[in-house]
Amino acid sequence: MTDISTTELIIKQKELEAMVQQQSHDVVTITETWWDDSQSWSTALDGYKLFRRDKSGRRGGGVTLYIKEAFDAKGIETKEDGVECLWVRIKGKANKADILLGVCYRPPNQEEEVDNLLYKQLENVSGSPTLVLVGNFNLPDICWELNTAEKRQSRKFL
Repeated sequence: MTDISTTELIIKQKELEAMVQQQSHDVVTITETWWDDSQSWSTALDGYKLFRRDKSGRRGGGVTLYIKEAFDAKGIETKEDGVECLWVRIKGKANKADILLGVCYRPPNQEEEVDNLLYKQLENVSGSPTLVLVGNFNLPDICWELNTAEKRQSRKFL
C-alpha cells in the first residue's frame, strides 16, 4: 500500500468540495478517511460543520460527518474506545423530534467483543425516536432486502 501524496490529497479535496457544493447535500458522511493530526490539507468545507473521529493507534479507519451550518447539530461524546462511530444530534424544528445521526466504520473480521461495544454505544445514544445509522459495516452475508444473514455475527447485527 502506498501513501497518498500531497498533490493527490489536494485533488481529492477539490473533488469532494465540487461534489458537495454541486449536489448541495445536507449531510455528507465518509468512512475510512485515514485522517490524523498531520494532514497537510484542510478538511473543512464551506457552509458545513465538520465532525470527525480519527482512528488512533494505527493507520486507516476514521469517520467524518459534514452537516450544513443551517442545522443545529451537536456532537455526542461516547466512551467506548475501539468503536469507529461518530454520533451527532440534529435539533428538530417546530415540534419535530431530534434526529440522531451516526456514521460507523466496522473493519472486516472485527471481533465480536468490539461489535458488543458498538451495540452498547447504540443503546446509550438511541434516545431519539429518529435514528439514522450509515457506514461501512463489512458484513457481506447480510441480505438487506430481506433482513437475513448467514452468519451468527451478522444476524446479531441485524
